[in-house]
Amino acid sequence: MNHPSPSGPEQRPDRTALVRVRVFDGRQLTEPRTVVLEGGVLSSETSTSGAQILDGDGMILLPGLIDAHVHLHGRDTLEQLCSYGVTTALDMATWPPQLLASLRRVTGLTDIRSAGTPAIGSGGPHSRIPGMAADAIVRSPQQAAEFVAAQVSAGVDYIKIVAEEPGAGGPDQQTMNALVAAAHTHGRLTVAHAATAGAYTMALDAGADVVTHIPLDRAIAQEDIARMSAAGRVAVPTLTMMEAAAAARPGAPAYRTAEQNVTALHRAGVPVLAGTDANTQPGAPAQVPHGRSLHHELELLVAAGLTTAEVLRAATAAPALHFGLRDRGAIAPGLRADLLLVDGDPLTDISATRNIRHIWCGGHAHTPASD
Repeated sequence: MNHPSPSGPEQRPDRTALVRVRVFDGRQLTEPRTVVLEGGVLSSETSTSGAQILDGDGMILLPGLIDAHVHLHGRDTLEQLCSYGVTTALDMATWPPQLLASLRRVTGLTDIRSAGTPAIGSGGPHSRIPGMAADAIVRSPQQAAEFVAAQVSAGVDYIKIVAEEPGAGGPDQQTMNALVAAAHTHGRLTVAHAATAGAYTMALDAGADVVTHIPLDRAIAQEDIARMSAAGRVAVPTLTMMEAAAAARPGAPAYRTAEQNVTALHRAGVPVLAGTDANTQPGAPAQVPHGRSLHHELELLVAAGLTTAEVLRAATAAPALHFGLRDRGAIAPGLRADLLLVDGDPLTDISATRNIRHIWCGGHAHTPASD
């Protein structure tokens, strides 16, 4: 597949031309064309002069994938994400701050955004996770404002709030309201964890911008779906996690409930983003592998009723839009050179995203995982 450049100008190591590739443009596939990477971004030029040439031979070029819900644990997390074509990861809780700061300094691998320390209640399941940060517990509206100010000072990109079923030990409604209001005062999005229908209602009552997970226990109330759609709220259902959590708890509500909830949200026009809750955290409902799991998430979203094109957008352009990442999510001049070249047509069969042949993360070439 790799061919030397024709005789002519000396090759530049920061310039690569992908020739004869079909590009996913957010809706469909283009005819074979040339895409040039230069200095970590996508060039407006299509000349191959001075470039290292890679012949795609009709394969499909996708924007780098974005996992809209992960948990980071170390550099190996970034390496694993990158090896599966996940070039951006939206972290939904990593502590202590020193660990997060060290991961932000890593270059050439998966780029991250993070909520840092989440806001939790004093009696919910998250308070019992081994090693949970003591300053994560928020007990009152006054403390909520202090918590958000501290997180903003620490440089977080958005605020994560863990909603539990009413009375199950999470922040009460007034405290959740105050957390969202304080975050918005500081210009930060809020992401609310809500794995039950009651928690979903609390998250919407508080005005959370993004709701992550999807109820396993029962259907989301129709009025909640309607107001979520009307207000432009965003869902990150993490079906991979919900499937694993349902399987790990015999007698628990069926995964089918979660899938039906996603179908209902999608039919109502609620934006649905691809996220997995990938983690290796002791005490989590299930441990989900980084990187590989996003490809399974795409398949689960198709099963829930999204088209293949909608699913690809759910892992590229849509999270970039809703999280304000203006330099990625599509293949266009001036954007980051986050790309994966796949063998097979994911618009026909979404599992083709697993057939990765080449990965570029901010212009850095990486070898795909072997499985």
